[in-house]
Amino acid sequence: MPFMLRLNAWIGALAGWRRRGFAVLLGAFSALSFAPVHIVPAMAISLIGLYWLVQAAPTRRMAFNIAWFWAFGHFAAGNFWIANSFLLDIGRFGWMMPPVISGLAAFLALYPALAGAVIWRKGDLTPERIIAFAGLWVIAEWLRSHVLTGYAWNLVAYVWDVSPAMMQSTALWGSWGLGLFTIVIFTLPASLGSGDARLARQAKSASVFAIILLAALWATGAWRLSGATDAHVAGVRLRIVQANVSQVEKLKGGFSVQHFEKHLALTRETPGLDQVTHVIWPESAANFLLDRNPEVRQMIASVVPPKGALLTGTVRAWPSEGDYKQIWNSLVVIDSLGTIRAHADKAHLVPLGEYVPMRNLFPFISKLTPGSMDFSAAPGPATISVPGAPEVGPSICYEIIFPHAVVDQDHRPSWLVNITNDGWFGNSPGPYQHFTSARFRAVEEGIPLVRAANTGISGVIDAYGRIETQSTLGDIAVIDAGLPVALEATLFARFGELIPGLLVLVVLIPMVLWRRSA
Repeated sequence: MPFMLRLNAWIGALAGWRRRGFAVLLGAFSALSFAPVHIVPAMAISLIGLYWLVQAAPTRRMAFNIAWFWAFGHFAAGNFWIANSFLLDIGRFGWMMPPVISGLAAFLALYPALAGAVIWRKGDLTPERIIAFAGLWVIAEWLRSHVLTGYAWNLVAYVWDVSPAMMQSTALWGSWGLGLFTIVIFTLPASLGSGDARLARQAKSASVFAIILLAALWATGAWRLSGATDAHVAGVRLRIVQANVSQVEKLKGGFSVQHFEKHLALTRETPGLDQVTHVIWPESAANFLLDRNPEVRQMIASVVPPKGALLTGTVRAWPSEGDYKQIWNSLVVIDSLGTIRAHADKAHLVPLGEYVPMRNLFPFISKLTPGSMDFSAAPGPATISVPGAPEVGPSICYEIIFPHAVVDQDHRPSWLVNITNDGWFGNSPGPYQHFTSARFRAVEEGIPLVRAANTGISGVIDAYGRIETQSTLGDIAVIDAGLPVALEATLFARFGELIPGLLVLVVLIPMVLWRRSA
């Protein structure tokens, strides 16, 4: 009996808590495929096991149940690093850690569970049904990224951040499309587990097809990269400051001046400032109401290069005088005279981090960031002007994780800047995975991305997703680099979710047309 058949038979024989426990372990194992571990085959092994478990289920309800347990393990292992943010002030927020981490995993698990329930047909390991499963998976990822503000973390396409060549196809169909092909490639070998002799040849052909598809994606990506240029915008030299400020100190309060002065010192005292035209500080680096503090703006102006600008994270409030009624997590552009030339407010806020959902129902819950007032949300992505540089599209913190939602489609910028404070998550997989998301946005949009992160990872990513330079997580760093040029708008930038949506429709048609009675 071939190994795949024996393994499938063993998995199918599992019952009760053993089946559910094995599903959880398989799901957790798949998380090893993401940054910073990068064991890509772990996702393939895990998905094959998931598909066998689902199709071995005696009922559709059990298929949903098993897929949910797999997904719970997947999301719990992939998002455990969030717990660090609650441990920073364990006295106030430690109690929230178990319900938030487990509750998030339980909720996110509903989406793959629905895909498992829909695809279920007992014992069906035909290639066309496995391909349809890929389409359902992408629908589940899309829903996860949009429902209830969305959480587009660790999309399956992100396992390919180890291969710039594999990332290139996202310029055509985005991370959703690459995710679809990835599920197809990884899961088609599951058809080899069928004991039906009539399907054996079909299963072998499907597995060969998976290998060819993988090779084709890599080869076309490598071809695209072979024509890539290393051109940079003339007359623009960036300085990215990573001060590695303690998040514990930020939460305690009383250190704002000290942290601000640290950014000033790193900017001023690092050699080469005379060659720099623009300085970028991370999220909350200038933790003051800058429009109300001309003295602070003048201190910033002292390190702004002539005819250039400094971009920094800050807090903005309304009205500009007296007690404020609204606050925004913002990026502002300050020139060498200390004038605020432009600003962009965060549109995609973090639940519990920047606001408390349904606050009226949960008055006993506080947001993690200091202050009792919730942040307000901007209407969406913006493009702003920067003295001495091309127009830029800012994103703040985890806004960068959402495909086709980081660029003002009516006013396309020439570069993207992502400022963030990943100090919340310490030395964990979170900051690495956040950096991966930024790389995929650059390829999807065909726009270079500059990232300033308080504790890391900061860096410059070109329009092909290649890392030109980056800092080390947890270090104090000052990066001087050029600004890569943007490409023409990619197919995904122009049409967005329409392209992967059509791909999903194509792969679901066989399941609908060739549906046979159980």
